Amino acid sequence: MDGHPSTTFSEYSPELGERLCLFVTRAAALPDVRAAVEANHDENRWWPAYVRDWRVRMAVAGWSSRVSYAMVGTYSGVVARAATLGWGRLTALNDEALTHLVRPIGLPKARTRYLRSLADFIGGTSASGIDLAAAPSDDLIASFEAGVAGAGYNTAQCAVLYARGYHCGVIPVDTGMVTKLAPLLGISLTSGPVAYEQLRKLLQLGVADHADTYRDLAPRLGYQVTIPPWAAPTWFVHLTLIYFKRLYLNRPGPDLCPHRPACALLFGCSCQPTGAMR
Repeated sequence: MDGHPSTTFSEYSPELGERLCLFVTRAAALPDVRAAVEANHDENRWWPAYVRDWRVRMAVAGWSSRVSYAMVGTYSGVVARAATLGWGRLTALNDEALTHLVRPIGLPKARTRYLRSLADFIGGTSASGIDLAAAPSDDLIASFEAGVAGAGYNTAQCAVLYARGYHCGVIPVDTGMVTKLAPLLGISLTSGPVAYEQLRKLLQLGVADHADTYRDLAPRLGYQVTIPPWAAPTWFVHLTLIYFKRLYLNRPGPDLCPHRPACALLFGCSCQPTGAMR
């Protein structure tokens, strides 16, 4: 990724894998990215590990949508109450009680509708003899997106990741990753919702191709995180990308390279106007 690479990618290639690996290496070395990743890797604030029931996890993953960072404390309280209730009692709540439960995080009607649809989806697959635990992640994400009201691809990705565990190999992709991060990496995506799935699969292929490099990266940079030896470090890469995006792309600073894809330095490069370097 020296200079300003002009190559753009619409499908996976070894060159894209190398570009992603170099980018993640540089992003992970940033102190504020490291702090955010360490704070959320082993026990994520949005999708806490203490929630054990995969069905409640799917509910929580959907409810985490459109909850701001300023609301994470309130959201955590809703998650704790849902986990205490358990799936059976949670889905048995009438609409008034369920609305009361989710009202603190906003959009109570949409969140109530999501849970009801999720319960129908899970119940329907069980009645049909479909084993959700055995379904390939790609198939489950597609089925979830099609079968659960209010669940786009991002919500489906998050629900499958959380239900199966941080290290299941799924890299959820949000809107900012599609609109801001993909151009930074020189990735060209199809317009529309399918872009979330395209980017997810490209990122996962990149991690699989450089799994050992990513696995060595965290301890080499001094990260205090636990990556199971049997798992590709998709969770570590996801958090690195999502927090780089939040910290540096949502409101780009003047020292971020203006070129897309970014040059080798990312910050303070010769592309910057005088005085913009760190």
